[in-house]
Amino acid sequence: MAQKKDTRKYADRREYLIQAVRKRRQVVRMKALEYKKGKCEKCGYNKCTEALEFHHLENQQKEFGISSKGYTRSWIKVKAELDKCILVCANCHREIHAKIAALDGNIKMKTG
Repeated sequence: MAQKKDTRKYADRREYLIQAVRKRRQVVRMKALEYKKGKCEKCGYNKCTEALEFHHLENQQKEFGISSKGYTRSWIKVKAELDKCILVCANCHREIHAKIAALDGNIKMKTG
């Protein structure tokens, strides 16, 4: 018996696909937060997961941004990229980029 050809178009499945990608991104983000212990590595903040961000220690080794395109990649690739990052709250992340915090001497601050 011949298989029926799927004649659906993207427009027919658009909303389903958008929701599926959104759900996957949420699942991968929660796994990533859990993998990085779910709290700011500088100050210990853990009240709101939306306020936690991933900061690459060495920008030259960055293959992709965790938050931008990372959640659509395999967990193995995301995990490898997470190993190059620290988890910090939004305030500490801004301080790092403003060169105010040195994370207790654990990273070198980029100058210039």
